[in-house]
Amino acid sequence: MSDNIPERRKASDFPAGVLKLFDGYVHGDIGRREFLDGAAKFAVGGLTAAAMLESLRPNFAWAQQVPRDDARIRSEYLSYPSPQGNATTRGYLTRPAGGGRRAGVVVIHENRGLNPYIEDVARRLAVAGYTAFAPDALAAVGGYPGNEEQAARMFAGLDAARRTEDLVAAALSLKSHPECNGRIAAIGFCFGGGIANLLAVRLPDLAAAVPFYGVQPAAADVARINAPILAHYASNDERINSGIAAFESALKAGSKKYELHIYPNTQHGFHNDTTPRYDQAAAKPVEERTLAFFKEHLM
Repeated sequence: MSDNIPERRKASDFPAGVLKLFDGYVHGDIGRREFLDGAAKFAVGGLTAAAMLESLRPNFAWAQQVPRDDARIRSEYLSYPSPQGNATTRGYLTRPAGGGRRAGVVVIHENRGLNPYIEDVARRLAVAGYTAFAPDALAAVGGYPGNEEQAARMFAGLDAARRTEDLVAAALSLKSHPECNGRIAAIGFCFGGGIANLLAVRLPDLAAAVPFYGVQPAAADVARINAPILAHYASNDERINSGIAAFESALKAGSKKYELHIYPNTQHGFHNDTTPRYDQAAAKPVEERTLAFFKEHLM
């Protein structure tokens, strides 16, 4: 590994208490100072609270699986209409280089906006044969800024209702794109997992939804879901997993088609290969399972 790229740590390198604090920090429940104060109790040797925070941050150099200039795909940033008056917003469109009309997948980011990890996920889907569109909820305030802490502050300041409608509009924009055949699915991570669930509720003709550790819809809304659901969860994710039982009960009661998987010894964000919470042993089979699910319901 280059001297300029730090070695990736594993989640097991950190005390469980620090990982719980970091989850609260990432989701805005605590601030940087609160994280550092709490993590200081677990500091040992040279691993200070500040060093742990730095080690847990995303490092996008670790995880580009499909280069931007990969000859197999074509990619660009694309503006699309926002439901908010005459405004427009934008996202990242990528599809196979050969062109043609293909099934589409809308890719919804975490609570940081359209960062390089999510763009890479979209490119992976393009390599797999889909027209993928990853909207940026931060487009309304200038777009993903290239700094995760700044992105989190910007995201927290968004109007939640407008943010939701812009993301629903992204799915509809993809559906009508000339290089989409009108059949679309949704995939999302963390915040985006919740939006993937919401799209299943809001869009009666959504072909499939794959939420990764996402907030579940209210039981009353599950009745509106027609799309097959493939839900992925981390085992060590108390905040999100507290909603699984009610979600599954509602899915069963409504005779919905679904799969629900909880991956042992994983942390929230285990698919994100830019952080120590990444778990390759879980993430690789998850990607294979997801692609098989899309093939079944989109192709």
